[in-house]
Amino acid sequence: MNSHTMQRAVVASLLSITAAAWAQTSAGLGRADYMDNCASCHGISAKGDGPVGSFLVKPPADLTQIAHRYGGPFPQALLKEVIDGRWSGDRGPHGSRDMPVWGQVFKERAMTQAGDSSTTAEWSASQRVASLVMYLKTLQQP
Repeated sequence: MNSHTMQRAVVASLLSITAAAWAQTSAGLGRADYMDNCASCHGISAKGDGPVGSFLVKPPADLTQIAHRYGGPFPQALLKEVIDGRWSGDRGPHGSRDMPVWGQVFKERAMTQAGDSSTTAEWSASQRVASLVMYLKTLQQP
């Protein structure tokens, strides 16, 4: 194989990896994670009316009004931090939060997969949080 052909093969491989990485972050994947992890509290409609919500001390937030509550554009960076939860100073009373620390949960789930390294698991957790944020952005109502 000559060097020009080798360069093309390397570029093609990098492009396919990049495309696969972009495909891992999508509102569709975020919706699936939402339904699996969030709908029990926040509800299928994301209005805070999930079946578990009535058992919680603090009612779940209406996630369709995030942009409205913050008075402007959808606060993506803030939502990523709140959902991930690992770097937030908001730990709540007795070291707990109002909701799970999803960044840690997603990382632990990824670590249980065969051969998943800590770096790969961290990337996976980050992508799942980003996908959730993308999905929540699609739910915003005036």
